[in-house]
Amino acid sequence: MTWNIDYDRPIWIQLVEQLQVALISGELNPGDAVPSVRDLAADAQVNINTMQRALAELESRGLLVPKDNRWRASGRAVTEDRSLIDEIKLNYARSILEDFTQKMRSLGLDDGEIVSKVAEYLSKTRSKGE
Repeated sequence: MTWNIDYDRPIWIQLVEQLQVALISGELNPGDAVPSVRDLAADAQVNINTMQRALAELESRGLLVPKDNRWRASGRAVTEDRSLIDEIKLNYARSILEDFTQKMRSLGLDDGEIVSKVAEYLSKTRSKGE
């Protein structure tokens, strides 16, 4: 996993966001074991406690589950609740669309122009194979 940390924002929140994207995009699939806190922290080059906080947040949201409810130390896995993953993916997409639309409107574009620009962009990127 590639990490992109901006030190102007709380690191644990960025870890939650980036792990959530990995989960809803399919980089980590339902039922997959999640690497250990130590491995993830070393990979992201962050403090173990910071990574633990991010994983605990994802667990509280239901995206991660203990691999074995009796032994917390056995690690975590991605939830197999596909409807929850789909719901979070849809909410995330809506958030991106809201931000995008707000930015386009602040440039003075009306809804028709925004739709036209998006269609034009998609057409160009589709023909380039992006």
